Amino acid sequence: MDKLITLIERGKPFFNAIARNKYLKAIRDGFISIMPIIIVSSIFLLVAAVPNVWGFYWPTEVNDVLMKAYNYSMGIVALCAAATTAKHFCDAQNRDLPKGNQINFISVMIASVIGFLLLSSDAISLTRDGVTISGLANGFLGSKGLLTAFIAAFTTGIVYKFFVSRDITIKMPEQVPPNISQTFKDILPFSACLALFWAFDFAFRSVFGFCFAQGVIQVFQPLFTAADGYLGLALIYGAMSLFWFVGVHGPSIVEPAISVALVSNLELNMAMYQAGEHATAVLTKPVQDFVVAMGGTGATLVICFMFAFLAKSKEMRAVGRASAVPVCFGVNEPFLFGAPLVLNPIFFVPFIVAPIANIWTTKFFIDVLGMNGFMFSLPWTTPAPLGIAMGLGLQPLAFLLIPVLLALDFVIYYPFFKVYDSQKCAEEAEVEEAELAKRAARKQAAMTDAFQGKVDNASV
Repeated sequence: MDKLITLIERGKPFFNAIARNKYLKAIRDGFISIMPIIIVSSIFLLVAAVPNVWGFYWPTEVNDVLMKAYNYSMGIVALCAAATTAKHFCDAQNRDLPKGNQINFISVMIASVIGFLLLSSDAISLTRDGVTISGLANGFLGSKGLLTAFIAAFTTGIVYKFFVSRDITIKMPEQVPPNISQTFKDILPFSACLALFWAFDFAFRSVFGFCFAQGVIQVFQPLFTAADGYLGLALIYGAMSLFWFVGVHGPSIVEPAISVALVSNLELNMAMYQAGEHATAVLTKPVQDFVVAMGGTGATLVICFMFAFLAKSKEMRAVGRASAVPVCFGVNEPFLFGAPLVLNPIFFVPFIVAPIANIWTTKFFIDVLGMNGFMFSLPWTTPAPLGIAMGLGLQPLAFLLIPVLLALDFVIYYPFFKVYDSQKCAEEAEVEEAELAKRAARKQAAMTDAFQGKVDNASV
């Protein structure tokens, strides 16, 4: 085990380099920026769809009003991601440029949005009763278009940096106000982006007959399908726990690669459920937040309470009770580093195995028992049992899954917990014995000094 830990620690600089990669950071930060859209829109979806599980259906007018808020937020989530990812990527690009010659992030965001629309949407025109209605097709403006949104954001940032770093811009006299001067400075890189996206879109559609966003989905769909299998889920969440075990923020490395699937599968599950079909997608954001990371990475909810209430070690009880409240809300860093679980050889196996066992159990419930997959997104700080119940739409099987997962994590962690508890108790006993020995020595010294003092006084 020690050799394995040493080997993993040697790779820590490589893992840190991946976590600092500006492309992955831009995806992560851009994705975090759109999380309010996903969470708030899901509230409307919860109100609209959860009653269906219990046989209650809103009148069509009420359902349409509720779903309008969802469709006008979640329905354009990729459009928003194109802007937020471009902004964070622009910030990373600006760190490589002089402070006096920076890229205008607002212009980059606008160019990215336009580029994304060119690559993912078709102009549509319908004539009905003599009235012509024009607009844009929105099929890929939601979660289906997230990969294209990231591509548009990175392309825009690279083009802008090429022009700005080489000072290929329209320069205005110093007397011109800065906002006007900036407008002219943005003309050339913006024009280059627009021309590039337009030309690529025209060529792609001419060759394949459909938009680039659809082509991206077709290329990556096999990967999404493989990721939703038992092996794929084990690799994804085993890696996430492994990175955290060596002190590297695992989600920062793994999540950008699966962020599209996390969101699109959630929307796919809802679409399947509304169509009367079995919602079978497992890999979703709520399953990651509340099942895999129940109490935080490593599924630490159960082990934290074991520390708090079952440990004989005073130190373990203190750490568990101090960390219990944060862990309930998915914040387990105090416990990870206070216990510690990070780089603790005793907990290496359960820290990796528990999240995998949780996701496999959930997949079994979906594939074999017929439970619908997660359809609703909630804030990641929602306590895990509540997040599971609500994320699954209060299905009856959800209330069976929760105790099964808790019991499973208890069984996985308990043998290792007992070993660590025994070790800590032995250490505390040694410390206590040493402290008692010191006290006895001090007491003996004091008695000796007192006796010597009496002898000296008697001699006098």
